Amino acid sequence: MAASVDPDVDGLPSEVDDFLTWLAVERGRSTNTLDAYRRDLRRWNLHLGRRHRTEVLATADDVIAFVHVLQGEGLAKSSVTRTLVAVRGLHRFMVAEEIRATDPTADVEMPRVPRGLPKALTLQQVTNLIESVIGDNPVALRDRAILETLYGSGVRVSELVGLSVGDLDMVDGLMRVTGKGSKERIVPIGRQAWTALSAWFGPGGRPEMEPGRWARRTDAEAVFLNMRGGRLGRQGVWGVVRARGRNVGMGSELTPHVLRHSCATHMLDHGADIRTVQELLGHVSISTTQIYTRVSTERLVAVYRSAHPRATVN
Repeated sequence: MAASVDPDVDGLPSEVDDFLTWLAVERGRSTNTLDAYRRDLRRWNLHLGRRHRTEVLATADDVIAFVHVLQGEGLAKSSVTRTLVAVRGLHRFMVAEEIRATDPTADVEMPRVPRGLPKALTLQQVTNLIESVIGDNPVALRDRAILETLYGSGVRVSELVGLSVGDLDMVDGLMRVTGKGSKERIVPIGRQAWTALSAWFGPGGRPEMEPGRWARRTDAEAVFLNMRGGRLGRQGVWGVVRARGRNVGMGSELTPHVLRHSCATHMLDHGADIRTVQELLGHVSISTTQIYTRVSTERLVAVYRSAHPRATVN
């Protein structure tokens, strides 16, 4: 079959554009995921161009050579694997759509990525972090509410910045979250997070950051605002968490995702059912949640070995 000669606006062939559209419409992939796929497939397209190939004519040798190029650039195994997932997804789509007869990635083995354990803060570290945010000025009230909500609910940073005022039920202590693939779920607002959010919405908090005129309607609906009165974005939340972490000596170790890890780990440590944690975090597969049980087990073993008088040999 002849290769497409109608590239999309990014210079990518129409097969790639069709695949990305399919991911968005049929699979409900988020904008961030689609952007990552587009970057990876652009890199694949450039590699094929250097070998005078196209996506329609690519072979297993092209894929293997691509792996070697990525590894030669010093990319981590996880990054190489992520890129190949995009390439494999594209070619499976092309086979399903009968754009080509075979999948050149079918017999190419993915680099094995060691399954890392998520880092979790101790309960004392969480307490120190949140209690370090002192003062009743708008920034302090906002930052304390951000930290309490991230740790208290385990939401992703993208879910946090997407929150609108109408998503909060402060009477029943519930929050509507829009997760990956635009899937909604309801999560509880813990007492400490509820208190922090109430203070943020009260006098001296969010009202003080509201502009005289909203730039966008979505800004007026946002739970968290930046200093210009707009909806606080992902980078803004990262900046808040990093800055507050540095104040308690955590340096660059603290990220919004660490607070999510800590929420899940601490709940399992205190007897929560894994299915409940899965629902809270919005994991599609329970296998994703099960990694936290490994964290809890390792913490149990570490505490046992350090505390039991006959756990180790002198």
